[in-house]
Amino acid sequence: MTLTSMPLLPVIIPAPRSREIGDRLELLEALIAAPGFDPVLRPDAIEVPGDHPVFGWFCRVPGCPRGAEPMHDYCHVHCVKWREHRDAGGNVAEFRQSADPLRTYAWADAPPCVVCPDVPAWSQKTGLCFLHADRWNKRSSYRRRQGQELDFETWLAGARPLPPSGKCQVAACPEKSDHPIGMCRRHKNRYEREGRPGGAKLPQNWGRWLLDKGKPIILTCEDRTAFLEWCNTTPALGRSNGKLSLLGLRPLVKAEIKWVMGYHAQLSDAPDWPVLFIQRLASDCRSQDVDSLADLDPDRCRMQSAKIARRMLRYLRLVYFTRPDTKDAGFIETEHFGVRYRNRDSGIDLCGVSQRWLRDLLWDWMAMRLTADAPRSRNLLDFTRRGCVELSAYLEAQAPGGGHDVTVLDKSHMEGFVFDQRHRAEHGLFGLGIHNRQGGSQASVVTKGVLTVVFSGVRRVLRMALDSGESEKIGLDRGFIVSAPHGGNKTRRRRPFPDDVARALAADANLQLLHGLDFEDRGLQDIWEALVLTGRRCSEVIEVRLECLGRLNGLPLFWHDQTKVGNYDEAIRIPERLHRRLEQRQLQSVERFAHQHGRPPTGQERRELALFPRRSRNRTGQHAVSYTWFSGNFRTWVKQLDIGHHVAHQARHTLATNLLRNGANLSHVKRYLGQVSQRMAEHYTHLANTDPRLEDALNAVWVTGPGSAEPGLVLAGGDPMTREQAEALAVDLTRQSTPAEGGFCTFQPVVNGDACPWNMDCHNCDKFVLSGADLVYWHRKREQWRAMAERAPDSKTADYLHDLFEPSSRAIAGLEKALEGVGLLDEALALDLRRPQDYFGRVWSMAFRARALAEHEGNGEDS
Repeated sequence: MTLTSMPLLPVIIPAPRSREIGDRLELLEALIAAPGFDPVLRPDAIEVPGDHPVFGWFCRVPGCPRGAEPMHDYCHVHCVKWREHRDAGGNVAEFRQSADPLRTYAWADAPPCVVCPDVPAWSQKTGLCFLHADRWNKRSSYRRRQGQELDFETWLAGARPLPPSGKCQVAACPEKSDHPIGMCRRHKNRYEREGRPGGAKLPQNWGRWLLDKGKPIILTCEDRTAFLEWCNTTPALGRSNGKLSLLGLRPLVKAEIKWVMGYHAQLSDAPDWPVLFIQRLASDCRSQDVDSLADLDPDRCRMQSAKIARRMLRYLRLVYFTRPDTKDAGFIETEHFGVRYRNRDSGIDLCGVSQRWLRDLLWDWMAMRLTADAPRSRNLLDFTRRGCVELSAYLEAQAPGGGHDVTVLDKSHMEGFVFDQRHRAEHGLFGLGIHNRQGGSQASVVTKGVLTVVFSGVRRVLRMALDSGESEKIGLDRGFIVSAPHGGNKTRRRRPFPDDVARALAADANLQLLHGLDFEDRGLQDIWEALVLTGRRCSEVIEVRLECLGRLNGLPLFWHDQTKVGNYDEAIRIPERLHRRLEQRQLQSVERFAHQHGRPPTGQERRELALFPRRSRNRTGQHAVSYTWFSGNFRTWVKQLDIGHHVAHQARHTLATNLLRNGANLSHVKRYLGQVSQRMAEHYTHLANTDPRLEDALNAVWVTGPGSAEPGLVLAGGDPMTREQAEALAVDLTRQSTPAEGGFCTFQPVVNGDACPWNMDCHNCDKFVLSGADLVYWHRKREQWRAMAERAPDSKTADYLHDLFEPSSRAIAGLEKALEGVGLLDEALALDLRRPQDYFGRVWSMAFRARALAEHEGNGEDS
């Protein structure tokens, strides 16, 4: 079993079919020797600096020289203290400010002995090698037993240096030997723990011979073969000191590890690879004696070694394969097309499609989409692959010759596949194909949703082959292609939060529980409150940049990217409370960056920093927390509240519905939520048991005009009404109207296009209706009549003009009171001219009969 189901090319390509350089080793050595390659990674014995930007191993506490625990930011002691600080409610910034650096008890790289320049020191206290330190301890102890004190400097002056013992005899160990047996201290201790294989030993009194008489030391072995075998097979001892030994590996696998480390260091979102884990991978490669990482057996590797090896093979595919190579090998590499999907493997395995003609059509379709119009996510590619895998499995079982001969396929085979899939979906049976991306061997149940995915995927590939003429070239029957049905779009929409659930998700005590799940204070509660108050998509809030806040004319704005619909740098107004909360998050993110890098971010870095930075794989601070992290914590929180199954995206549906209920129309909802169409806005708005037009009617106040038989009659008020009354009212209020001078005409024959039987005397007609949008017009009309009355030649004419306009004046006063009662007076006064978009607002939708307004105003004065 190998690490990947995608086969690699031979180590030596027999003929230079796709590359001029056929030898992989030669290719990698050329890349490693390039000027841009990190020189630290070129030797076989690599020593990574502790502050290396990618493979650094120092503890993150400022000034602490200890090595960090693998996959952690701190050394062991500081890890324990950080957990205690975190459990007490502290955050990372406070911990790093208060933590004290610790001293090391062992050298990461031992300096030479103060006596022997070519032998590594062993004692940090005296700086002596093991043999000299042992002799000094024995001599000083003897003197103390005699009641005397031995001066160290005096003893040091008379000490004689030891001859160097050379490199450690363990082939994989890069350390110098500090013992005459020819091993470093750690391997000597391991040799003794394992029972001294081969029986290697030194002669008696070897220390006196070596130091006092200068005689050479001859190592003797009971079984030299066993001793040499132990030295050749014993792995290098991994330590958190940045040392990586590739000694003893085959040349190709050694070059692969070097090049992959260099490539990995150039990625901004590369996962953390502790040098200790890479050392374990090298030890596994050495123990299995593999020529390449592709030959490594993951079942015989440690978990972290196998995980790193799989990612290394993904990187190597980019240089080992070209596009034609991937087609022959049975997979497609998205990075060959310049496309890389976040948190997804760039290689898509197509080997599940056993028929070569179908696999080639699938590869061609994916190549076409990645070149011309790359999908926003990898889901479309995976869904299409799933459909072809199901079709391939059916043909393998039912078609003549397993469907490998394309010329024998016809319409009946596609119809049989369609019937089979529908039967499985109807009865909940398992599919025939195995398409698990994680390499599982279990088929999945066919559901109606899966049926849509399968049919749509098959149709895409076959239709492209038909349009391009490829189907005719390979001899595929046209009836087989056109019989593939369209999958349709059967998606269900989510519901808004019920009132009790909304209250539970907004309660302060429950929000504290949510904050308690955010151990490292990455902004979990801030993200949730932003989703509730803005109605954004989760990714639009999670992935915002640090500089996402601003003010325009004093209004707080939230700047974000609506990548799903292609709207970038969009701004919406947000509440002051949310603005202040996100400002505090900005300060915390900047402080976190300063503690990690030792300086505040520059102006350019601030524009690129994430407001909610993730912990790992984020050296530059530009990568936000993942949706998986947020949704997982949100799911845990909802489970703790015991309110049923709910997801964060329901907040968007809730806001859309509330906007509609409070007077916004679908155009407003579409624009605020960043929807691609009004149909999608309707998808997000929910009005249970109520039509949207009826909902608008129930929120409106209508009165009769001045020309009606009963002026001032209230058509709809604020008093509660039954459903029957509301439905009866809706029939009257939703009829058509046509614009007139200063209002609307509701006489149906005129609305339908007939001539007005009253010679268009609108202001004296009971069919004439006023709306709030006409208020400014009638204000001007009133001033005009008053000016005419003042310029009248005599008082009798002036009184006549005042009496003539008195009903309209009372109607205007009543309209103002009605608009003020529903909170629309200011908006009505702000309107000056009629615009097409104004017809959708509530100011236009609420109309009052002018005569009724006049009578209402007159009654109000009497009361």
